[in-house]
Amino acid sequence: MATADAPGVVALPRRTRGRGARRTLRRTVLGLLGVIGFLATWQVLPSTGLVNPESLPTATETLTQLGVLMRDLEFWRNVGRTLTGWAIGLAIATVAGVVLGTLIGMLPVLRRGTHTTVEFLRPIPSVALIPLAVITFGLQLPAALVIIVYASFWQVFVQVLYGVADIDSVARDTARSFGLTRSARIRHLVLPTALPYLMTGLRLAAAVALILAITAEMTIGNPGLGRQLMTAYSIGNFSTVYAIVVVAGLLGLIVNLGFRAIERRTLRWHQSVRGEEVL
Repeated sequence: MATADAPGVVALPRRTRGRGARRTLRRTVLGLLGVIGFLATWQVLPSTGLVNPESLPTATETLTQLGVLMRDLEFWRNVGRTLTGWAIGLAIATVAGVVLGTLIGMLPVLRRGTHTTVEFLRPIPSVALIPLAVITFGLQLPAALVIIVYASFWQVFVQVLYGVADIDSVARDTARSFGLTRSARIRHLVLPTALPYLMTGLRLAAAVALILAITAEMTIGNPGLGRQLMTAYSIGNFSTVYAIVVVAGLLGLIVNLGFRAIERRTLRWHQSVRGEEVL
């Protein structure tokens, strides 16, 4: 039955909502227990000598150093620099992936003509491009963007390509028989079909872009968390090294949760998301 303030929206039964709340609570509790168990194991390993404490500081030492870093303005500048490179690279990769994926996916001639080239370029590790990027742009942000964009682009491009190719042939023929223009077909047929694929590609690309942003800073040396990590490593400050690793992990978690939330909100109409809400 539709609610009065939201006509046409089917309300979930109270029993189903209660089951979903219990499942969410159970996942949260299990997640917290997993974190506590991980931190306890981390604390025990160097404390008991099972792992050399010089190479692996205890969890308490690392978290204490993390607290020190969080009071340092330069640390937050480095976080901002890393996220800036991540955001710019992800934006460029997304635009290029969507445009090229849609164009090539809608034209069978282009899809067949570019298949071999795509399969050749896609497996090339983006870190293999670091020497070329440094030679071209020097030790600057554009050099880092080369490898960020290259790695992230394929996540979006391939998903969009598959999404466009997944359009139902009957729906495509029906749109043509009704005389819909190309722009109308893209808006009413291509976009709804490819959007779930695009959101998956964006979520994957966001994680890959963050990894490559920090990797670029470690190898190329442009300012950011990666360079701060390598500086701490070079002077033997391993508690700072692990603290930055923890920060990188937290940033990755935040990025993943953020894009999952965007995906669920954008695809509320899609069967997969509606199924999750019911379950």
